[in-house]
Amino acid sequence: MNSLGKKRISIVSPCFNEAENIDELYRQVSDVMEANDRYDYEFILIDNASTDATVRKIKEIARKDNRVKLIVNSRNFGHIRSPFHAILQTNGDACIVMASDLQDPPEMIQELIRKWEEGAHIVVAVKKESKESRLMFGTRKLYYSLLKKVSDVNIIRNYTGFGLYDKRIVTILREIPDPYPFFRGIIAEVGFRVETVLYSQPRRERGITKNNFYTLYDIGILGIISNSKIPLRLATLFGFILSFFSFLIGIGYLIGKLIFWDNFQAGIAPMLIGNYFFFGIMLFFVGILGEYVGAIYTQVLARPRVYELERVNFD
Repeated sequence: MNSLGKKRISIVSPCFNEAENIDELYRQVSDVMEANDRYDYEFILIDNASTDATVRKIKEIARKDNRVKLIVNSRNFGHIRSPFHAILQTNGDACIVMASDLQDPPEMIQELIRKWEEGAHIVVAVKKESKESRLMFGTRKLYYSLLKKVSDVNIIRNYTGFGLYDKRIVTILREIPDPYPFFRGIIAEVGFRVETVLYSQPRRERGITKNNFYTLYDIGILGIISNSKIPLRLATLFGFILSFFSFLIGIGYLIGKLIFWDNFQAGIAPMLIGNYFFFGIMLFFVGILGEYVGAIYTQVLARPRVYELERVNFD
């Protein structure tokens, strides 16, 4: 709580080249928070080295409103490390994480706070539908279904990190040394009382999405290797099954050749097809193994999640 006895809400919003959305984001967040004078708040924006006017616009807002705080990263540290770092810089009684592109509606802040006041330690916002492309939304649903089935923890479907987290949860996050954390998996793992708020994701009105194939693959594969050993066990299982079938096929060819010595022609095509198939399976699982080794390598390096270039309004 602050000196006036009000609870403080920390709102965190990561951004990268969102100059077209910053003013509207600030207006909507401040309108929602000022409509309820029971709470004090801070609005922390962490910028991933934007190349447009994002930082300049945030600094202009911060000069007028000291509740707006800015962290500028020294370079683009990606969509996984930067938001997590910002969460750890909060000092509120609760922390709300939301995207800066307005696809996480700021008007939901009051509903998140209400659920928290009713006793929830974590309030997650879950997309029941989306105005984005049906193909993308359907692909995401399939991925979350797969992740939930293979994970060792109860992954929340259609949840992207948008939500509210009690200061007890933030304290736990500070104790996690993971330099490349899968935030959604960590939230599912810590337990506590979790409540859900459903919402319809609006279409992005300004700017362009920063997601591409690599960023989506990165978060997708990180979610799997951070929460499941099943891919490694599948490699062992597939290796056994393929070896067994290869043995049976070899026995079949041997018997065929012995019985029909003069007429049986094995041909080279089955051998080529079989080799390509087996090599494809091997490369797939070598890649999976490489992802796990890469994750271990990242943990061993234990580098900071981000390096900061500057801070505004943190004094």
